[in-house]
Amino acid sequence: MISSSRVLVVGHDQTSGGSGDGLERVLSGQGYLVRTAYETDAALSSIDEWRPHLVVTDKRLSPSEALALCRRIRSMSKVPVIVLSDAPSEAMKVELLESGADDYVSRPYDSGELLARARAILRRSVEDSSEPPLSTGVFRIDFSSRRVQVAGREVRLTPKEFDLLVYLARHPNRVIDHRRLLAAVWGEQSEEHPEYLRVFIGQLRKKLEDDPAQPRYLVTEAWVGYRLNTDW
Repeated sequence: MISSSRVLVVGHDQTSGGSGDGLERVLSGQGYLVRTAYETDAALSSIDEWRPHLVVTDKRLSPSEALALCRRIRSMSKVPVIVLSDAPSEAMKVELLESGADDYVSRPYDSGELLARARAILRRSVEDSSEPPLSTGVFRIDFSSRRVQVAGREVRLTPKEFDLLVYLARHPNRVIDHRRLLAAVWGEQSEEHPEYLRVFIGQLRKKLEDDPAQPRYLVTEAWVGYRLNTDW
């Protein structure tokens, strides 16, 4: 059940929520099992031992600290990560995503928006886990293990890379426009964040394509969107 998912909060801040409630209280009130880690090492230990379904950074980290935390989490786990940040710049947003964050929410945040993004991440994992493997062209996607093979070669994807590829693979050889992709993978509230697609399409190409500069599979349709080409 999504409501009983384990959520690790890193650096709990009692005054960070838009309503004045702490994030732990907000999440617990929705039925999530919440654990808090105040330091990076404690957070990494909890990820290793407790195996949370989602990590939310609620600590007021400097840009360098946030990037370092995301990199360390991603080096050991595929757990989805939502970063709360004080109005990150466009460049910072891109760096966060490239460092392993799956999503970010600007402070002061709205609790409803944050919960909606958490539900979108957790719901997709639960719904996917019961599906049989999907094969299209050279791609084989195993939902229960969240593993992907390309022409028999296994590739390791982050949660959001996986979700993006899955959506494209379910609509092979069709152009999916930017807004539709953003809404499907990150939620309706993310339609105005094109940097998500720039970063994650770029990361997927590095992992899936023989030559990311001249992609065969993940094709850009200028000014429109992207297409997963499976006719190979």
